[in-house]
Amino acid sequence: MLDTASLTRIGFLTLPNHSMIACANALEALRMANYVTEGELYSWRIVTMDGTPAVASNGLSLSPTHALAEAGPLDLLLVCGGTDVRHAATPAIADALRRLARRGVALGALCTGSFVLAEARLLDFYRCAVHWENLPALREEFPRITFVEEAFAIDRDRLTCTGGVAPLEMMLTLIEAKGGRALADKVSEQFIVDRAPRRPEKVVARPRPLLPDPTLARAVRLMEAAIEQPLGVSGIANRLGVSARQLERLFQRHLGVAPAAYQLRLRLERARELLRLSPLPVTDVGLACGFQSAAHFSTAYARHFGRPPSRERREALPAAPARPGG
Repeated sequence: MLDTASLTRIGFLTLPNHSMIACANALEALRMANYVTEGELYSWRIVTMDGTPAVASNGLSLSPTHALAEAGPLDLLLVCGGTDVRHAATPAIADALRRLARRGVALGALCTGSFVLAEARLLDFYRCAVHWENLPALREEFPRITFVEEAFAIDRDRLTCTGGVAPLEMMLTLIEAKGGRALADKVSEQFIVDRAPRRPEKVVARPRPLLPDPTLARAVRLMEAAIEQPLGVSGIANRLGVSARQLERLFQRHLGVAPAAYQLRLRLERARELLRLSPLPVTDVGLACGFQSAAHFSTAYARHFGRPPSRERREALPAAPARPGG
C-alpha cells in the first residue's frame, strides 16, 4: 500500500496545451505547505521529454523546465493534460512512464493527463478520475479502468484528478497525510479555501442547472444512466411512481420540451462527445448511444447538429496517432 506521506519529490510532466490552472493549483499547494512550515517538505520539477517548455492552452509556459531523464529522483510524477491530449500521448512518453512505474515511482494525472496513463496501460484495474467532458469517451475506450465521478481518486500508486481547482484538494490530501489536518487547514486558509470534510469530492458527470422538481431531477438522472439502453417514457414513469402524463407535464413545465425529445438530445450530445474525443467507429458510437440502426443515428444526428456524424468525426480527430503497444 502506498504511503502518500512519502510523496515529497514531485514531477509535473507538462504536455502541449496542458491546463495551466490544474497544474498551478497542484504546484502552489506544495509551495504553500513549505511556506507555512518554514521548511522544505516538498520539492518539485517541471518536466517535458526533452526539456523544452510546453506551451499551455492559455499560451504560457513554465520555467525552468527540465528533461524528464534529468529530473532527478521522483516519488510521484503527475501527467498534466489539457486540450488535444490524444495527440500528446506519444509512444516515447508511454515508454518513459512504464519505466518509471517499474522503478516504483507513483504515477498520477491532472485533467486529461489520465488519458496518457490509460493509453500506456498504466491504469488498468485502477480507479480513475478524469474531467467530466472526457468521461463518457474514456469509459467506452478503456473498459478495464474503473472511472469514478469524483474530483480525484487515489488508488494504490495511482493518483488521478479531474482538473480545474480539484488538484488543490487532491494535494491537500497529500499534505494532510504528511503534516496532519492542521497543516492542510493552514494551507487552505492561505488560499481562502473553505475545506469541508467531503473528500473524495463527489462530482456530477456533467454540470447542469439545478432542477426545481425532485421527480424531474430523478427522471433526468435515469436518462443519463441509460444512454446505451434508453428507457422509454413509460418505463421511466413507472420507476418514479408517476404516470407518463405527469412526467410529460413536468418536462413541459420546467424544461419546455417533451421527455422523449429531452432524452434524444442527451443521447445525441453523448454521441458528439464520443465522436470528438474517442476513436470508436461511428457505428459503435451510435450503438453506445442507443441507436440500433446506423441510418437512424445518422439522420437524427444530422437533424440535431446540422451535419452527419461522419463529418463530425473527420473534423474532430484528424490523423490521430496510433496507440502505443504494451
